[in-house]
Amino acid sequence: MLDSIQSAADDVYPEVVDLRRALHRRPELSGEEHETARRVAERLEALGLDVRTGVYETGVVATLDGDEPGPTLLLRADMDALPIQEETGLDFASEHEGVMHACGHDLHTSSLLGTAMILARHREAVHGQVRFCFQPHEERIPGGAKFMIEEGVLDARDGGPAPAAAIGQHVKPDLPPGTLGVRPGAFMASTDEVYVTVTGAGGHAAAPHEGVDPVYVASEIVGALQSLVSRRCPPGVPSILTIGRLVADGATNVIPDTARLEGTFRAMDETWRFRAHALFRQLVRRTAEAHGATAEVEVREGYPALHNDEATTSLVRTAAHEYVGPGRTVDADRWFAGEDFAYFLQECPGTFYQLGVGSDHGLHTSRFDPDEEALRTGTGFMAYLAWRYGREHAKT
Repeated sequence: MLDSIQSAADDVYPEVVDLRRALHRRPELSGEEHETARRVAERLEALGLDVRTGVYETGVVATLDGDEPGPTLLLRADMDALPIQEETGLDFASEHEGVMHACGHDLHTSSLLGTAMILARHREAVHGQVRFCFQPHEERIPGGAKFMIEEGVLDARDGGPAPAAAIGQHVKPDLPPGTLGVRPGAFMASTDEVYVTVTGAGGHAAAPHEGVDPVYVASEIVGALQSLVSRRCPPGVPSILTIGRLVADGATNVIPDTARLEGTFRAMDETWRFRAHALFRQLVRRTAEAHGATAEVEVREGYPALHNDEATTSLVRTAAHEYVGPGRTVDADRWFAGEDFAYFLQECPGTFYQLGVGSDHGLHTSRFDPDEEALRTGTGFMAYLAWRYGREHAKT
């Protein structure tokens, strides 16, 4: 099957590239993936798959029944784009002003469609069911994964059992095209947003002693917050707290009444994550009070930390060695980006791996330009992985 799937990946590669470029030209923001969903559904229906649309509004789910008995495996791709003005100069650059596929979701979607094409050709060798999940709304909290799960994407249906595992891939610019990055255990971080409003007593800049300067208090809070990670976080538990915005609407001679802080808190451990929320609120309020000010604190919970199942990740590593070779299979570093695929992995075993795309420009930038040759590997490897997983688990 390895040679057959690699050959099929070469066959469908031109079509997958065309699909990717069509999606790239017409990017759609989170929750607005109507045209993308229509394209996806049409391709899946043409393969003779059982297709459901409108799952969490614009989500698409398709089922392929293999001819051999076995488990159900869920494969997921996200479909939404980002509010970024593209500056790549590509012939197929975005036609939508201020919207761009700058995170590779066009590659994820086209790659999974290619995987469906390959598996449909080899249905007689597929064990069990493969459930293809095309998810909207990944780029913006609260995300689409949680709601697709609530609408039954992980339930038993279509004559088959509930998915025994869920697998997804994400492009990685700093890995060579076609390289696969794999990591068991804690892999990606939770992504919470933090907001603080400090209220003091404004006045003339020449008389700070007559009021309470919220700008100074806010700056003290920024400094104090660094101790949350350096002094309160347990050793060996990676986490990051970054304040990215401080706004105070004063002037050179005006002390304002309020100042606002905005930032992000990211952690690899859910227990520490929620303990840190409480410590954050306590530290901010007490620091403000120590200077005679008050502080309102809001922590908006984002995606949970993503943990890869050891057994499924081990199978992915073995399959990667077989498909691309040990030299193109690497140990992925912990990645502090957030990903709502974590919700899938909270509900069932699975793994999330990286696909190298060799771009000189990073994700979420206006010049992100991945090497499309990576689609040949991304498409074929996931098909091989689905076949390999089904065969491995058919007896159970």
